Amino acid sequence: MFFRNLTLFRFPTTTKLDALDSGLDECQLKPVGPLELSSRGFISPYGRDSDGLAARQRDAIWLAVGGEDRLLPGSVVNDMLAKKLAEIEQKEGRKPGGRTRKRIKDELITDLLPRAFVKPSRTDALLDLEHGIVVVDTSSRKNAENVVSEIRRALGSFPALPLNAEVAPRSVLTGWIAGEPLPDGLSLGDECELRDPVDQGAVVKCQRQELQGDEIGKHLEAGKQVTRLALTLDDHVSFVLGEDMIVRKFKLLDGAVDQLESTDREDLRAELDARFALMSGEVKRLFGVLENALKLSKAEA
Repeated sequence: MFFRNLTLFRFPTTTKLDALDSGLDECQLKPVGPLELSSRGFISPYGRDSDGLAARQRDAIWLAVGGEDRLLPGSVVNDMLAKKLAEIEQKEGRKPGGRTRKRIKDELITDLLPRAFVKPSRTDALLDLEHGIVVVDTSSRKNAENVVSEIRRALGSFPALPLNAEVAPRSVLTGWIAGEPLPDGLSLGDECELRDPVDQGAVVKCQRQELQGDEIGKHLEAGKQVTRLALTLDDHVSFVLGEDMIVRKFKLLDGAVDQLESTDREDLRAELDARFALMSGEVKRLFGVLENALKLSKAEA
């Protein structure tokens, strides 16, 4: 259990979470109904068949939002609709009107939904009570906001907002490649994306590249700016930071994982707890570095 992408939100550290457990119980995932397209709700982070809807390690809470979606491709519905309309036109000698088309389409969907396959999904989240941050394991802002909305539904109120930087992340990332000193512990990786600041400008994506070499330097001289940058925090974490402040390709390195392998656990739940404790500690440390580097605003109570 390790997150692969980090989309972060901030909430006031004074936020009361006393009603979280009861709220999670009320907002558990329910099986998608025969005439429903989707269902969302909380599941156990240890697995759908496990007990407990939250795992806690000191001031960190691990949640998981599960989903069930019925797979009903629009192409299937449209193909059957076209056949139905063709039959009506041939029988009655006229094309059905808009209301008739809508009624027939709704009838088809009602008929097909109970037989459609159900696709399960899961998105994990970390609540760091010390720093007042929600970390969602996705690179999709929309998916992350949906998870925060589920937490808000469980609590009734949850003032979490996307990160807000007081400096332009693009300028900070560009400065690091251009030779400005990086924060203590951070070092450059071998991947970046550069963009021309004009609309529809050129985009250059580099992988397995020396980022402070002449080739990248020429792109900077031409006015391109860094929008994504691979970085390493000590020998513990590697990741790609975007100007949207989403952390992608988050990976724990040997320096961190060695701590996990040196412990002795007998069951899967204890193993997952240990992994969560390790990961949450590294995420907190990374957030502290990014908070100072990007001058992230505090959440207002």
